[in-house]
Amino acid sequence: MSILRDQVIVVTGASGRLGRRMVQRFAQDGAAIAAVVRKEEDARGLPFPDEGEGWAFPVDVTDDDVVRACFDQILEQFGRVDALVHTVGMWESRPLMETSLDQWQHVMRVNLTSTFLCFREAVRVMAGSGRLVAFTSEQGADRGVAQQAAYASAKAGVVRLVESVSSEFEGITAHAIAPSTIRYDETGDGVAADDLVELCRTILTTTGDAVDGSVIRAYGRR
Repeated sequence: MSILRDQVIVVTGASGRLGRRMVQRFAQDGAAIAAVVRKEEDARGLPFPDEGEGWAFPVDVTDDDVVRACFDQILEQFGRVDALVHTVGMWESRPLMETSLDQWQHVMRVNLTSTFLCFREAVRVMAGSGRLVAFTSEQGADRGVAQQAAYASAKAGVVRLVESVSSEFEGITAHAIAPSTIRYDETGDGVAADDLVELCRTILTTTGDAVDGSVIRAYGRR
C-alpha cells in the first residue's frame, strides 16, 4: 500500500545511512522527494527508484540564508511541501572540562540550530498544513550522561522545539523520535534503522495526529 503517494517530502541528511533509507522507502511509497545533502557529490547515488520523483539540494543546514533559499527552491520545484523529516545530527562524547566554546557551539549548530532552521522554513512554505519530524535521542528525551553535556543539551533542545512548534501551529504536526543505539546491518542491542524508517512512515500519515508534539521513544532491544 502506497500510503505516502503524491506527498512531497523533504528529507535532510539524505546521503547519510538513515537518510538514504528514508529516501528509498518514501520514494518506493510514491512520494516525491526533496533530498537535502551536505555537498553536491553527496547527491550521487541517492536511492531514487526509476519510477520515482526526486531532486537533490546541496545545503549547509546550519546557514540561515542558505536554508531559506533551499526551501524556496524546493517550493519552486515541487509546488508545495507536505512533510519534513530532519535526520541531520551528530554524536560527541567529551569531558565537560575539555569542551571548548567552539566545540559546544558546533554540537549545538548541527543538532539543534539545523532543526530550528529547517522547521522554520518548512512551516513557512507549508501554507498551514504539514508534518515535521526530528530526531532526538535517549540522552535528550530522558537523562543526560557523563561526558555528553553538549550532545544531551542539544538533543533536549530538539524536544522542547518540537513541543513548542506543535503548540503554536494548528494544522502542522511536529514529532520527535528518540532512538537508542541505531543498528544498521549489525546485530545487538538498540533499534534497527529500518524500524525507524517504518515508524517515521507511519507518523507521516494521519496516524501522526495521535502523537502530535510527542517524543516517541524507540529504544528497541535492551
